[in-house]
Amino acid sequence: MQAIERHVESLDWISLILLGAFILLSLVKSTYPQRFEEFISLLTSNKFMVFRGKEYKAFHPFNILMFLLNILSVSLFLFLLFQLFSPIETVDNQMVLFIRIATGYTSFVLVKFGIEKIIANIFDLDRIIDYYLYQKLAYRNFIALLLFIPLIFFFYAFTPPLILMYSLLGLLILMNVVSLSTIYKQNQSLISANWFYFILYLCTLEIAPYIILYKLFTI
Repeated sequence: MQAIERHVESLDWISLILLGAFILLSLVKSTYPQRFEEFISLLTSNKFMVFRGKEYKAFHPFNILMFLLNILSVSLFLFLLFQLFSPIETVDNQMVLFIRIATGYTSFVLVKFGIEKIIANIFDLDRIIDYYLYQKLAYRNFIALLLFIPLIFFFYAFTPPLILMYSLLGLLILMNVVSLSTIYKQNQSLISANWFYFILYLCTLEIAPYIILYKLFTI
């Protein structure tokens, strides 16, 4: 009987990243238990936005820790998407790809936030923009936390088909659109009084960067 060589993909480095994500989650829950409880109830309650948003601290330690989890979750999802399109066999190359994705995603978000903060400072809108950034960051961290759950199954239980990944990507985009719509609805009176600046901001900082990013990926 002839032996058949079996190729087993190493998941050691992915396991370490997932373990790091669990450690981050445990740290957040143990350090800020009440804030975390309000955060995970975002779907059913607006308490987290109403009470915590009054602090005007988009870069509160809680948000920073959740943003680190956001980076890991989104980067793993994009890595898996890349792997389905163009599989990379060697572990070293896989790690390099993940690091590039994580670095690119982090840079994109931080540069975008930095530009928004600079604009806010120029037009003396620091408190308004800080509150907006707080809301947006909170919703996106929450979405990334939800994304983390199916990723565990995708890496350890079964390889998702492309149709499932496309569906999940579409759902993520929809959730982001809904979260932005919710934020805009909550600040409707402020937007109505400054509709020209709002449209300018929406086109420049909420639509254009993603179009540019899409072009870069497709090219």
